[in-house]
Amino acid sequence: MTLRTTLIACIALLLLPILPALAGESGARVAVPARDIARGEIIADADLTYGTATPGQMRGGLAVAMADLSGMQARRYLRAGELVMASDVRRPVLISKGETITMTFEMPGVSLTATGRALSEGGLGESVTVVNPVSYRQIMATVTGPGTVRADGAMPLPAKMSSNNPARMALK
Repeated sequence: MTLRTTLIACIALLLLPILPALAGESGARVAVPARDIARGEIIADADLTYGTATPGQMRGGLAVAMADLSGMQARRYLRAGELVMASDVRRPVLISKGETITMTFEMPGVSLTATGRALSEGGLGESVTVVNPVSYRQIMATVTGPGTVRADGAMPLPAKMSSNNPARMALK
């Protein structure tokens, strides 16, 4: 495939759900809830169907494909057959505010784990603020699973480690 044909194929895939609206037809096929979905509920494929959106309803941020909604958590009550905006759903919350979690920090040759307390909630791949209950230092971490996070960036070293300390120099 040439770059041009690949580009055309990508554009066609992006425009596929709204092509009927662009052609002046009555509406475009978009993913909508097949049943009422409660706030906080995880959306499954079986909870979705295709509905029709008029050209006037097509706007940025509209969830058009089932993949945009499947596996997501509803931020608000979603009614059957109504259009869903991307902001109406989120990744499922895996870390809750106040929860005791396991933090990991890895770099070549070193792997550290510690417990911490989450100061914010987050889903897979989202950033959360975590406090170390011993030092009370706050760090940003990325959610890697239920109750686990990966520390982002370099972790601060204790102040009593001097620059001529071999242990400190090995961690640089």
